[in-house]
Amino acid sequence: MMTHQDTPTVSAMPRPRPDDTRWTQVLTRALEADGRFVYAVQSTGVFCRPTCPSRRPRRDRVRFFDQAQQAEHAGYRACLRCTPQGARPVNAAVRAVAQAASFLRAHATEPVALADLAAHVHLSASHLQRAFTAHTGLSPREFHAACRAEHFRRALRAGHDVTTATYEAGYGSPSRVSAHRPTGSGLTPAAYRRGAAGETIRYAVVACTLGRLLVAATARGVCAVKLGAADAGLVAELTREFPAAQVRAGGLPQAWVRPVSQAVDRRRAASADVPLDVQGTAFQWTVWKALQAIPSGQTRTYAALARDIGRPTAARAVARACATNPVAVVVPCHRVVPAAGGTGGYRWGAARKQALLQREAAADGAIDGAASNRR
Repeated sequence: MMTHQDTPTVSAMPRPRPDDTRWTQVLTRALEADGRFVYAVQSTGVFCRPTCPSRRPRRDRVRFFDQAQQAEHAGYRACLRCTPQGARPVNAAVRAVAQAASFLRAHATEPVALADLAAHVHLSASHLQRAFTAHTGLSPREFHAACRAEHFRRALRAGHDVTTATYEAGYGSPSRVSAHRPTGSGLTPAAYRRGAAGETIRYAVVACTLGRLLVAATARGVCAVKLGAADAGLVAELTREFPAAQVRAGGLPQAWVRPVSQAVDRRRAASADVPLDVQGTAFQWTVWKALQAIPSGQTRTYAALARDIGRPTAARAVARACATNPVAVVVPCHRVVPAAGGTGGYRWGAARKQALLQREAAADGAIDGAASNRR
């Protein structure tokens, strides 16, 4: 734990605003946001769906409305491209992707060849591959693997033993489960089946200049890093994530807590030496490792990060992986910003994200200046 002398001043931070989440959904054209709200652009007088393919405006020119009628009453006119007032126009490629996704979900436990899937939706294999990846951020094969993994996890949560779940999900053998890691790279399938029962997760909550910082870990490494305003809320969220685990305060090695706290307050450059025990899909881990490779003081857009991992059409999937990052700062998802400008949304609050970016830019600028003076 930090001593009284080491405890930074706690500053009150504003709670995340709903508009921060909506703006992130607009930037990523999140399909699940379609129909939940519209956004209007003050400079053009037009309002759109969050999935509109038009060029993204500046954040300071955007207003959000729960319904299209509210935007109309405010004096905005409907976009002709995305028709936010009525039913969304669906082209043949989008319809085929939806049909293919539905087929893969229905056949999650069976092998599905790309050629057979393409024939089912009346597209060529190459056309389906490109369209599916462009609209979902995953290839058909990756999407099918995710459906199978979810089937496996659902069976475990229903109380089936690991062997039964393995064969019901179509893995064929325990070695295939080990290779695909359907419960992530953290807990074993047996531990996942018990809702992390038998796992002991210890945590510490310390003060930092961004409010309160929670660090939690299993015996293998850090499994959660959270930022907030109150200890009770952070602990409650941790308990919800690991409902059957023994969640206990204290007992964390200071070598794991202190580097994270110092990284938040910019008293050290990074916390890459902190061991992690985090569940995630192969795609999520690819994104998280790419985030850790972004130098302090620099940022990337979602599209640029997608290109960095060799998936230039997967910006939306990259955004989702950033949003599900369970270890704030250690995996620096705050270094991803919108292409349209501004800092964008952040799970722990836009104000905290802005503060982290400003500190990193200032600290690294000072380091560069000192190096130049020495030369």
